[in-house]
Amino acid sequence: MPLSDIPQGSMRPVTIGGREIVICHTREGVYALDNICTHAHARMCEGRLRATRLVCPLHGASFDIRDGKVLGPPAILPLPIFQVRIVDGTIEVAV
Repeated sequence: MPLSDIPQGSMRPVTIGGREIVICHTREGVYALDNICTHAHARMCEGRLRATRLVCPLHGASFDIRDGKVLGPPAILPLPIFQVRIVDGTIEVAV
């Protein structure tokens, strides 16, 4: 996907290899995580992105997009993350 398709401060869901992923573009970079909350199976792309914090739309669990760590309950398991690189203005995600 072209980097220009995801403005800084936003996120976009994509399906890669049958897996739903959310790509987040922040001032710190571009990150890719599982799009399904580890707490209650909500779609993370429907939540809020606040700097490097991704907040679930269902119960408010929050995660650090840089490493998937839980920042706020009720989630206790981290979100799986994926390696990202930008090549010639295109986002590439290793699944």
